[in-house]
Amino acid sequence: MAAGGADKFSVLLPTYNERENLPLVVWLLARAFRESGNNFEIIIIDDGSPDGTQEIAEQLEKIYGSDKIVMREIISVLFSSGTAYIHGMKYASGNFIVIMDADLSHHVSLYFIYVLKQKEGNFDIVSGTRYKGNGGVYGWDLKRKLISRGANFITQVLLRPGASDLTGSFRLYRKEVLQKLMEKCVSKGYVFQMEMIVRARQLGYTIGEVPISFVDRVYGESKLGGNEIVSFLKGLLTLFATT
Repeated sequence: MAAGGADKFSVLLPTYNERENLPLVVWLLARAFRESGNNFEIIIIDDGSPDGTQEIAEQLEKIYGSDKIVMREIISVLFSSGTAYIHGMKYASGNFIVIMDADLSHHVSLYFIYVLKQKEGNFDIVSGTRYKGNGGVYGWDLKRKLISRGANFITQVLLRPGASDLTGSFRLYRKEVLQKLMEKCVSKGYVFQMEMIVRARQLGYTIGEVPISFVDRVYGESKLGGNEIVSFLKGLLTLFATT
């Protein structure tokens, strides 16, 4: 927490080949935080990108200052959003953690709404939902929509998680809550976000939801493939057996 008891927000931003997207998402985040008057830092966790993402991150660190932009590389055959967050948490100094994608799929201005939602209900977690209120998905083909909808539907039936969007990756956590959940979470890849919500319900943490419009990436390619789908199904069965 920042001096004087004010909140500080640490954004964990996993990247792989995000050279085109990174400068814009950092600029949008910095503007949003400064307009809100909240203290912040952006921790870029790069998976050894061959496209020059790290060089861009280093330039951004010089522009915004090392107190605002922190670049940390992680190279692992087991790299996933889960391992990236665990790595990034080591350097986070904020009392709130924001996790999001670096591909501009998440509307940065929603940060304000997340903070207001958290304060409104004193929630431990605020999660974006594409499947409630005026939330939605834009730019996906029918296959990806069916996969996402199907994953959430099956999870709702089997696990009763108490949240409408289990596979989204735009969330706000209390730092101590995220640390506790990471200690409990065993999944990697696509199923990681789902397990975080299921474990949160198990541990009695409160979850608020904000409808979001998810827009498919403009640059780069999604990593979602057959292996991730198989991993999700295995993870779902594991959670069903252990929760």
